[in-house]
Order: sequence, then C-alpha cells, then structure tokens
Amino acid sequence: MELKDRIAVVTGAASGIGKAMAERFARAGARKVICADLNGEGALATAAATGGRGFRVDVSREADLVALIETVEAEEGPIDLFCSNAGIGVGGGAEAPDEAWDRIWRINVMSHVWAARALVPRMAARGGGYLVNTASAAGLLSQIGSAPYAVTKHAAVGLAEWLAITHGDQGIKVSVLCPQAVRTAMTAGNPDGVASIDGMMEPETVAEICLEAIEAERFLILPHPEVLDYMRRKTGDYERWIGGMRKLNRRFRG
Repeated sequence: MELKDRIAVVTGAASGIGKAMAERFARAGARKVICADLNGEGALATAAATGGRGFRVDVSREADLVALIETVEAEEGPIDLFCSNAGIGVGGGAEAPDEAWDRIWRINVMSHVWAARALVPRMAARGGGYLVNTASAAGLLSQIGSAPYAVTKHAAVGLAEWLAITHGDQGIKVSVLCPQAVRTAMTAGNPDGVASIDGMMEPETVAEICLEAIEAERFLILPHPEVLDYMRRKTGDYERWIGGMRKLNRRFRG
C-alpha cells in the first residue's frame, strides 16, 4: 500500500513509536493522519505537527475505539490504514493482581480485537484496507520478568495471524510489528534490560521500517533482524531455547 492520499489512524500517537509513525506517514503523503491517545494533549500536539487530527481515546474501552472510527469515517472518509499501536507493560508473573492482568489484556489484546471488529466489515465491503498491530518480539519469544506482557503480546501476534489468514482474500492486509527495545517511555526506566540485548532502537527508525513493510505489504515487521534467528532457534530446538532463556532470566533477574 502506498500512503499517498490515504487516511491513516494511529493509536498511542502522543509519543514513542506511535508519534514517529504519524510523523512518517504524514511525510509519505497521507491525506490525513488521525492521532489518538489517552494523552489527549499529546495526541493534539502530534496532530498539529503532522497536519492531522487528534483525539483523546482510551483503547481499553471498546466504545472509545468505535466512536473514533465512526467519527473519522463520517467526517474524513474511509480509513485506509489503522495502526493499533497503543500498549502497556506490567511486571510480575502469575501472582500479578487480576486488575493488572485485566488492564493489560484490554489494552494489548482487546484493543486490536475491537478495532478489527469495527473495521473489517467496512474494509471488506469496500474491497480492502490495512491493519497494523503493534505487538513485540516478546510475542514471538517471551519477556523476562513479565508474564502479562509475554502472554498478551503472544495473543496479539496470534490475532494478527488469524486476521491475515481469514480476511486476506477480502483484500485486507495485515502486518504485526515485533520490535525489541525501542527508546520510549516504556523502556526509560530500564534501558539496560533484556530487551536491549541487541541495542536500543530509536522510534523514528522503527517508523521508517514500518512504512517500508506497509509499502511491501509484509506481514511480519522485525526492526531487530536478530529476532528471526531467535525464532528459528526456538522452533528448531525448543528445549535448548528454554534453557537459554533460563540463563537470561538468571542474568537479568538474579
């Protein structure tokens, strides 16, 4: 898909990867970039910088996402590209409280479900569209120190796969973004964590790679190419991979 003259929506657009995506899409010639974030002021600031529109949206609420989609399609036109990018991290394992599990599940998984629920029928009816879901390398591998993050990102990857398989023949393209460490608010407190083992990437670099993948209509977006080798090692010898991850756990968790 070429972004020129297209309408693109980006959630989590106030900062980090979402902000960089919005800015890059605008430079690529998108007709309008819709910037959504729980931080409404930040969304408006990104929109002002890109010539787009900003909305305060809580992606943990289906009603907010539906209202965003309906407003954009009524006032701007059909959404060509929807980047479901907003996400959060929660530490801990099975002992993490139910409230934390529920919140991260709604944001990291259900926000993708709700966006697809609202957009897939519309896109299919008009012959196509594009969904980009931000997951993480943790959704392909795992996340040391956070079961909620690892589990929800695996679910996000699984949903993206299912959407691509089920709706590809209707002209709906799907990509899933799976970076390792990116210099955002989420990594600010832990710049030397396990995710940064292959280096900390700037959001602008990730956005550039995303644009290239969208133009090529590539499903799996891996800003850190090392992740592909890790995936191959995982599937090639699961027992060995688990052993290696346990060593990483001891190194980074003690």
